[in-house]
Amino acid sequence: MSLDDDLIGDIGDEQDRRGFLALLGGGVAAAGVGGWFLTRDKARGAASEEGDAGPPQRGGHLIFAFDGAAVSKFALDPHNSGFAPHNRIIRAVFDNLTVLKDDGSIGPWLAERWEVSDDGRSYVFHLRKGVTFHDGSAFDAAALKANFDRLGNPENALYSRTDIGSYAGSRVIDSHSLEYRLSEPFAPLLRNLTMTKLAIVSPAAVAKYGKTVGLNPVGTGPFRFDGLTPATEVRLSRNAEYDWAPTTAGRSGPAWLDTLTFRNVPEEATRVAVLESGQAGGADLVPPQNISYFQGNPDFRVRRRELLETNYSLTFNTSKAPWNDEDVRRAVRQGIDVDGIVKIVYLGTFQRAWSSLCPSMFASAETELRNSWRYDPVAAGRALDAKGWRVGPDGVRVKDGRRLTISFLDSQGNREKRLDVVELVRRQLARIGVELAVDSIPSGSLLSRVQSNQYDMIGGASFHADPDMLRHAYDPLSRTAAAGNKVQDDAIIAWVRAAAQESDLAVRADYYRKVQHRIVDRAYAIPIYILPYNLVVASHVHGVVLDAHGFPDFYNGWIKA
Repeated sequence: MSLDDDLIGDIGDEQDRRGFLALLGGGVAAAGVGGWFLTRDKARGAASEEGDAGPPQRGGHLIFAFDGAAVSKFALDPHNSGFAPHNRIIRAVFDNLTVLKDDGSIGPWLAERWEVSDDGRSYVFHLRKGVTFHDGSAFDAAALKANFDRLGNPENALYSRTDIGSYAGSRVIDSHSLEYRLSEPFAPLLRNLTMTKLAIVSPAAVAKYGKTVGLNPVGTGPFRFDGLTPATEVRLSRNAEYDWAPTTAGRSGPAWLDTLTFRNVPEEATRVAVLESGQAGGADLVPPQNISYFQGNPDFRVRRRELLETNYSLTFNTSKAPWNDEDVRRAVRQGIDVDGIVKIVYLGTFQRAWSSLCPSMFASAETELRNSWRYDPVAAGRALDAKGWRVGPDGVRVKDGRRLTISFLDSQGNREKRLDVVELVRRQLARIGVELAVDSIPSGSLLSRVQSNQYDMIGGASFHADPDMLRHAYDPLSRTAAAGNKVQDDAIIAWVRAAAQESDLAVRADYYRKVQHRIVDRAYAIPIYILPYNLVVASHVHGVVLDAHGFPDFYNGWIKA
């Protein structure tokens, strides 16, 4: 299907179409972006793209432009940060016990090795020696126990508590050995321990700063925190003592860069401008209409990789009528042309999604669910008629005096062009008599709105290393207080809980595939796109890669003088 009037016809009349293309930053023909979608095996091809850059040079200052405006007292606290952009910074400041390799296997990092008991309820971690936090305190078994105890307390770990399983305490065996105990097996543990959400923080810093440790982060990573200017930038400098990089880094020793600054540039066009002007040496989430330009410009290099996460989806609030009726949910889904929306908004740089899990995630059912439903606004209208929702005089359907309106709750703005997606959804649904209104609120107000149930639909994605993320979304006992998913499905709950305890990978995968199929069958959520996270660096910036999770890794980054 091409980007012609047939494809974009559902967004309104000719004036509306032209206006929406202008909103995207230019016409499709002017953008000239060819389609690409990154496979995992090409993700770390930095060396081949750079040619003979010579040996790395120590020194230099890198400014990285990103959208990191949402700053709270928890911003850079790994255990309490659910905002993906901040995890780019957290990766540079903190280390983990284990590391995720490109082939999906788990390797050692701060834990040199480990043993797992036959019943899966005990893990003994043997730790690297000589590791110190940026504040000079030692990383040892006591520090690790303090981290696990913090993670095990829901009052201290808002976003990460359920990622460590049914924590039953830990025991220091000696200075560098610790036993981690669970009340029941938890198969995702080692994979989850690779995530920035479970990075190791300094217990001394937690004791000193309390709940504001997120504004005073102290880890063991290759860069130490130097300070921040709220809503402007976060400043880091090289940790001269660093000598415990994971084997995936290919070397040991301190980072090459002297300093690394994350500059908050929320507007996409401005990020492009600061790159072109040399005010920043790198930037992420460059808009689709600019990717082709940077790919063809020898002064820049594009890095891209599929982010391990749930695909961005629109989720119904199934605790409210009429969204507790799966026939109504299916009808609304049939009225949305996801293929057309993704092609218009992302200009061929993203693929549309069919499942909740991204294709690179273990146990993803993306391929199995392809073409599992189709866009059919005529059939959608008939289905809504059959449920008693009749088109009113203003074009909006009405039943028993109630208008068929969707209140879409948004708290993150147009990151990844999500509001552009929702705008097209709004226009398409209007054609079948469904009214969608965007209710934009500050991120700090999300919790109260979700808890008071004042919304009909919410959009989002969640980065994670394991399909256990489905338990976070669909098991009421594992959801965070701000989770917008209200689905109560006994079969899904049983499957995600069983999968979390299952050590056999094939059996685990089968459980997760059943969950993904049921989400589509019951139309609990509408998957929209698969995110190929991108960053662009200037040609004199070398060694910045995307790790196996899809986040930028600056440890080997260096600047050629």
